[in-house]
Amino acid sequence: MQKRHLAILGSTGSIGTQALEVVEANPDIFEVEVLTAQNNADLLIEQAAKFRPNVVVISNEDLYDKVFAALDPLDIKVYTGDKSLASVVTMDSVNIVLTALVGYAGLIPTVAAIKAGKHIALANKETLVVAGELVTELAQKHKVDILPVDSEHSAIFQCLVGEFHNPIEKIILTASGGPFRGKDREFLKTVTKAQALKHPNWSMGAKITIDSASLMNKGLEVIEAKWLFGLTPDQIEVVVHPQSIIHSMVQFEDGSMKAQMGLPDMRVPIQFAIGYPNRLKSNFPRMDFAQFPSLTFEKPDYQTFRNLGFAFEALQTGGNMACIVNAANEIAVASFLRDEIGFLEMSDLIEDCMKKVSFVRTPTLEDYIETDKETRRLALEFV
Repeated sequence: MQKRHLAILGSTGSIGTQALEVVEANPDIFEVEVLTAQNNADLLIEQAAKFRPNVVVISNEDLYDKVFAALDPLDIKVYTGDKSLASVVTMDSVNIVLTALVGYAGLIPTVAAIKAGKHIALANKETLVVAGELVTELAQKHKVDILPVDSEHSAIFQCLVGEFHNPIEKIILTASGGPFRGKDREFLKTVTKAQALKHPNWSMGAKITIDSASLMNKGLEVIEAKWLFGLTPDQIEVVVHPQSIIHSMVQFEDGSMKAQMGLPDMRVPIQFAIGYPNRLKSNFPRMDFAQFPSLTFEKPDYQTFRNLGFAFEALQTGGNMACIVNAANEIAVASFLRDEIGFLEMSDLIEDCMKKVSFVRTPTLEDYIETDKETRRLALEFV
């Protein structure tokens, strides 16, 4: 197997740090060319000293001097600012870009990497939520693979290997239900961010954990699945599966179903994406069925968790509506984490933006950028 040369965008976050664990376990297969971070300069310096990439980017310009002083003696190039992100992914030495940035920030560098012909391991679902049509068309044009890192989309992808010629009847995305599964709106009125940040099965960053609690994470995954697998909204179903052992399922036209199963461990889908088409050996914990005597499933509560419905609505509407939903949600989550709005008000804010932001039926990249700005402006007024 030829060595893979990686750019890891967002190397200090949850996905980035686990990706580096996979790299460390497979030094003959992976070489790190680029590491980037937004604000976590100390961890970025530590990672760079260990993995010796060619280049690092610290997006926060105030931290450039600190990172430069630490890494210049190691002959590691240091850049700063968001524009540098879109430029380092085009380096000749890079052949896979793992986009592990959080939120809208992932879009521009991912587009730049695709245009430069780099394969994408996509952990940044917002890239496809915001501009799915544009991104998938670009990937086809430049003959680039987009390999999903989200556990649910990786599961669908793994179920489809060897089945690409067989039409999908539907996919079933599983959701843990988050920390508030089974709770009603009365209960959710008073929940705190500390309660919302306690996910029962997964350890993730704050933004994704809040999205899981509000089921917006599943909504974003529904939109991402449409673009990754070329589906219509009525081919996508969500089912709540509290144990998080079945990561998702595919149903084919003959009625048979395939599921991908395993313990909740993000290193598995990360490794599958950056090692594809090979399954690399790992020492990750193995599942023991005796520990899980029953796997249960239930329908999501669309009345209480309205964000999931907004995602399906955005899919049906098309145009820039998913971009509006994403930007409104990013502001809503940030405001909730700052105790500026309540848990249920996040959905009110998103609904308000869906009604008021200018709708564009066939958006360009510039339209998406403008929509994102307009939505954030309106969302902040709501707050």
